[in-house]
Amino acid sequence: MWHAHRREDIWQQLSQPWDLAIIGGGITGTAILREAAQLGLRAVLVEAADFAAGTSSRSSKLVHGGFRYLKNAQLKMTLTSVRERERMLHEGRGLITQLGFLFVHYQRDHFPPWLFGMGLILYDLLAMRWNHRYYDAYDIQELSPHLKNEGLLGGYRYFDAQTDDARLVLRLLQEAVEEGGCALNYCRVVNLLRTRDGNVCGIAVRDENPAAMGRTAEIQAKVVINATGAWADELRRKVGGQERLRKLRGSHLILPRQRLPLNRAVTFLHPRDRRPVFALPWEGVTLFGTTDVDHQEALTVDARISLEEVDYLLSALQDVFPALELTCDDIQATFAGVRAVVNTGKADPSKESREHVLWLENGLLTVSGGKLTTFRLMAQDALRRISGRLNLSRPLRRHQNVFDPAALSPLAEENISGAARLRLLGRYGVRAAEVLSIAQAGELQPIENSLSLWAELRWAARCEAVIHLDDLLLRRVRLGLLLPNGGISLLERVRAVVQEELGWESDRWEAEAAAYRDLWKTCYGVPTG
Repeated sequence: MWHAHRREDIWQQLSQPWDLAIIGGGITGTAILREAAQLGLRAVLVEAADFAAGTSSRSSKLVHGGFRYLKNAQLKMTLTSVRERERMLHEGRGLITQLGFLFVHYQRDHFPPWLFGMGLILYDLLAMRWNHRYYDAYDIQELSPHLKNEGLLGGYRYFDAQTDDARLVLRLLQEAVEEGGCALNYCRVVNLLRTRDGNVCGIAVRDENPAAMGRTAEIQAKVVINATGAWADELRRKVGGQERLRKLRGSHLILPRQRLPLNRAVTFLHPRDRRPVFALPWEGVTLFGTTDVDHQEALTVDARISLEEVDYLLSALQDVFPALELTCDDIQATFAGVRAVVNTGKADPSKESREHVLWLENGLLTVSGGKLTTFRLMAQDALRRISGRLNLSRPLRRHQNVFDPAALSPLAEENISGAARLRLLGRYGVRAAEVLSIAQAGELQPIENSLSLWAELRWAARCEAVIHLDDLLLRRVRLGLLLPNGGISLLERVRAVVQEELGWESDRWEAEAAAYRDLWKTCYGVPTG
């Protein structure tokens, strides 16, 4: 996708005129680039850090219909989310996978189970398939044996879906680039270019790649889109926009599968405040979340969980799974992301709307809010809003494929399992066969207990715009979340595979390894005080 000289090639093109300049390399900006490339537009995306480094690699990994939004009467959002979920399940096999849920009811929850069942009837009607069932307390414990029995009334089984959020962004980026789009990570916007009447007409950028020594460029574009998520208000202030977003932090715990063994997600109401929380199997570990608190700290890419959030989440696990005797020592990793919602001043952050919004201010179009599942619709709404400035040669189509259908062709590799082949197809699309073809001896084996192959590290280092080691280990191949201690004990083995591909001298490798250790312990480990 980005060979060794691709970054230089793109940098030399930046002075050419563009139809569209997109700021932000998360799911929203990437989806806009993908849609723009399919329309034949000259579009460039710039990201100040790494692709998906912010919220788009720190979500709950769910592609869901937003069942809980029914409670807040957000029927339209639930309807569109359910339909997008079904599309992605069909088109994104290996990347988007169906996930069974058990919603567990206890006497303390203070609402009858049938009320939840009524919501599930509506949820299934929106998806146009009947996909839920009620179980009494005995049967629920058969399905999830470690649940607390005291006060257990029963629960419902239903289905949603999950993904690897960072790989979803990278898959879309790959397909956007193959359609003619351009994308640069570590390319920071330092200013907005303006016409004499004050309208935005481009961006000034600085290269943040350590090898580039801070070079700069100006990008002229018909339209500039602000898709920076939690950072959107900072950019809007440059055009006189008033602060309108509320920054909420959602934090998660990751536990080894053997300490919290689940073959389906379990969701329940937190015993303290009756918020829904969930434990779900993901990539061979168990993920538990999430919090929903106002983020008061300085806004950085690497948000981190607080001690209070660890206590909040762990106490829920200890209450509902008491027989497992879980403690802080069982937490393998943590992660936290900051998402932006429109600030209406509600006392409870969880009640703020997750609908996306579009603001066009002095030529700068801001796209914010929304959720992972509806990225395609957000992108199309954004392009529709500024279509008059772009002279589109093709119409926007709601039924356009989410993913490149050519990626559904099978892989012939016999040395890996069928599940591994499907997983590679989902993550790499039409490039999956190339990932296998560059593998050296032993590199088609899984990395420790993860599902990732050693060949994926080599491919990422060679072709996926890795600038820093944390790009590789936290987003390209998720070892920082999936292995104990962030995979730090494996760094020398990783080095043997990727150092030459990255073109790093020994001193660069040592510096990157040290930075990764510090970052992981600070932002992905369990806080100590």
